[in-house]
Amino acid sequence: MALFVMIIRKMVQNKWLVSSMFFGILMTVALVGTMPIYSEAILSRMLVKDLETYQTDSQTYPGTHWTLMGFYNEAPDKRNRAIDEMDAYMERVAKPGFGIPTLELVKERRTKSVKLVATGRQTIKKNSTATIRSYSDLDNHIKIEDGRLPAKKAVNGVYEVLLTSQALSSFRIVLDQELTLQDDKIKGTVTIKPVGIFSKKNDDDPYFRSTNLSDLNSSFVIDSELFDSAFIRGNEVPVTGSGWFFVLDYTKLNIGNVENFMNTDKAIREKVKTRVAAFQSDFSVPALGTINKYFERSKQLNKLMWSLNVPVLIMLGFYMFMVSNLIVDRQKNEIAILRSRGASRLQIVLSFAAEGIVLCGIAWILGPFIGLGLTKVLGASNGFLEFVQRANMTVRLNKDAFVFGGIAALTAFVMTLVPVLLATRVSIVDHKRQLARSQRMPFWHKAFLDVICLAVSIYGLYTFDKRLKDLKALGLKSDDLTIDPLQFVMPALFVVGGGLLLLRLYPYALKLVYWAGRKWWPPSLYATLIQVGRSSGQYQFLMIFLIMTIAVGVFSAGAARTLNNNTEERIRYSHGADFVLQSRWMNDAPPPPAPGAPQPATPAPKVIHYLEPSFDPFTKLDGVEHAAKVFIKERASFGTGQQTGMATLIGIDSDEFGLTAWLPNHLLDYPYYEYLNLMAADSRAVLISKSLADQRNVKVGDTINVGWDGVDSQPFVVYGIIKYFPTFNPNPPVGSVDASDDASKANAPMLIVGNLSRIQFQLALEPYQVWLKMKPEASTAAFYESIKKKELPLTSFVNTKEDLIKAKNDPFLLALNGVLTLGFIISILISFVGFLLYWILSLKGRTLQNGIMRAIGLSLRQLIGMLALEQLLTSGVAIVIGVLIGNFASELFVPNFQIAFNPSSLVPPFKVVFAAIDFVRLYAVVFIMIALGLGILSFMLSRIRVHQALKLGED
Repeated sequence: MALFVMIIRKMVQNKWLVSSMFFGILMTVALVGTMPIYSEAILSRMLVKDLETYQTDSQTYPGTHWTLMGFYNEAPDKRNRAIDEMDAYMERVAKPGFGIPTLELVKERRTKSVKLVATGRQTIKKNSTATIRSYSDLDNHIKIEDGRLPAKKAVNGVYEVLLTSQALSSFRIVLDQELTLQDDKIKGTVTIKPVGIFSKKNDDDPYFRSTNLSDLNSSFVIDSELFDSAFIRGNEVPVTGSGWFFVLDYTKLNIGNVENFMNTDKAIREKVKTRVAAFQSDFSVPALGTINKYFERSKQLNKLMWSLNVPVLIMLGFYMFMVSNLIVDRQKNEIAILRSRGASRLQIVLSFAAEGIVLCGIAWILGPFIGLGLTKVLGASNGFLEFVQRANMTVRLNKDAFVFGGIAALTAFVMTLVPVLLATRVSIVDHKRQLARSQRMPFWHKAFLDVICLAVSIYGLYTFDKRLKDLKALGLKSDDLTIDPLQFVMPALFVVGGGLLLLRLYPYALKLVYWAGRKWWPPSLYATLIQVGRSSGQYQFLMIFLIMTIAVGVFSAGAARTLNNNTEERIRYSHGADFVLQSRWMNDAPPPPAPGAPQPATPAPKVIHYLEPSFDPFTKLDGVEHAAKVFIKERASFGTGQQTGMATLIGIDSDEFGLTAWLPNHLLDYPYYEYLNLMAADSRAVLISKSLADQRNVKVGDTINVGWDGVDSQPFVVYGIIKYFPTFNPNPPVGSVDASDDASKANAPMLIVGNLSRIQFQLALEPYQVWLKMKPEASTAAFYESIKKKELPLTSFVNTKEDLIKAKNDPFLLALNGVLTLGFIISILISFVGFLLYWILSLKGRTLQNGIMRAIGLSLRQLIGMLALEQLLTSGVAIVIGVLIGNFASELFVPNFQIAFNPSSLVPPFKVVFAAIDFVRLYAVVFIMIALGLGILSFMLSRIRVHQALKLGED
């Protein structure tokens, strides 16, 4: 207890340093703790969103699990025992084992398909067969369209059943008609009587496995308890199957229970296969494919998040080492005296270790809770230092937050002990000698850490660029080549290496400035240059600190803005306009055959004639600024000389298209409208893609014949060669090429752009798309309402704005924006604390010097000016270096982030983007930090009393 009191007193004596150290440890634990918390929250949201998308696209409820166990020649006792065991297993083990609420557990039984024979004078479709089925709790999910519910027991030896209207029509029977079941395994006579027609009570009820009850078109449904007593226990009709259908609340799936879902699915399969042969079982789990993709995406997301935090974690390590070094520096004299009086190194280290254990222990307890709050900041981020109102993520503390927080606290503990271990090696004599030699080269310069970090980062950049070129040229996915996660660590190494290298050169720059104006500098500037030049080693921790903060901030801003901007451009480019509509065209094509009907004997005509609908209503829709007709033929044939091939043909009206379509000018050699003006001059003019020109050696001025299946080719003249055009992706399709040198050229897609009027007149009139550009203030709801009022017969509809919103909510962009923003905020907080701490200690250490300067006649304003100049030569220079390195790092390393996506689909090409607003936010935060710090320091200077400072010197 006495030792603990001594440690607390020691901490109180150094309260500012200890508080700063604790703040750094706490922020480190909190930041690391946010990773598992945020991962769970965002991955859970991602999984549910993916399942919701699956439900929308497939019209199938994804939260279901279907198991069917079939029976063939099993003895009735063995069969019944297997059904009872599986019933108990599903209810007691599987149901709670999924880890999410079970909405329904439907037990389905079915008999062998048996022949139906009408009794008396009644008739039935010849050779009709059917199965008898039962479903648990069916009455609560159906409505009777005609007739009534069947009795729950046999009536005069007849089993009453239900059926669908489709089954009634298929069997060609009527209600209350008795039918006899015939089969060589049925003993005696079994008669059924359909008494009611049923349908779903709710169309979207997931209780039913099929959306339209199509699986019951050749079945009758009997009461479940009656089926059990008469057919399973009574063996009146052979039972060939028993199924269990779970309807689960998939919205409750998260990273914590998805493993339970997978394990329970695996356990059910193994359980069933121990009861029947493998071919006698059937399983259907719609969510399984989505969950498997989710695991892959979660790995990529975790890798991305941890990689993005590497620069911040490195900076936090620097901070803790700096503060620990300051604490030890203030106590080096005491440590040296203790060593000279017989204290062992272990005893001294243990005294500091006890202090570290207290700080790290408290930080470990509090850190995850602070991380929980920081996670909410991540969820609200919509860009770098940009926040929006978004639906709150479900976040919770998990054990991984404390595990990772504990690892971070342990690492921080080790970092704080490193300066102590170094200090205990110094005797009192060595300590005094070191004080006399203040200008020592820092360790990182002696070890050439700057050169090492730069070399590793540049090598990493070179290897990454080579791999990325292979990905694009060969049309591969990012998973097709092994990507080293350390590629995302390279920017941090580059920032550290570049900062240290410039700091190595900075003292020489100071000496040059001092030498150049040594005859003209005023006393205040002269004193400041001497102070900074002779004590450059003291400032280097602070300067590398600020360099890392600003460089990481600039890099973060560039990365976030680039990824957001490129994602938006990719979506706009792939769609071409704000809205893309396809209207129904009247034509003479024969109607498609009904499902199950034989194909018509007369083949469909090779050429279909269309009647063009009116285009004018589209131009008058609410909010529309411009509208354009765009004809797209995916597989058009072309020929030029001896060369032929297939290309995508796009027909446009150049004027309307130029006003409507979206294409940034930086993609082409000349402004976009100049190419359209070329086409407008001649109706025969076409633009071709660079891929077509390269593959078929076509030049401007050549004639190219274009047509398609059933349409004769017509001549056109090449007026221009372009690499990009709205909706056109010039990269090889994924998996379309091998590793040969010219494979990418031979498989790159090709494009021809012509005048729509000539295509329609000389080739054929076929349906075209309608592209719309909306007014900036246009309301989407009003636009939809106007479409409804005009009753436009649309067959397809693409809303670019809606897809942009979906992209903004993509887990990868959410994580990237959130992590970069949070990392920068923490960096600024830590830097501000470190900045204040350093200068406060510096001023306190120079109290005598400042008092003497006041005594010899320098005014307070001159002292503050010297302090401001000193900050300009240290903090100001560090900020400038940080901006330069951050910009350079962004240009070099931000393109690395496209590996998180499919590089072959990134059209337009990935381009590093900087926005002025990002730098305004960044510099505003930094300016506030420095101005606040300078204000506090100026206040401290104004409180210095000359007589107190001089008295301190006498003491």
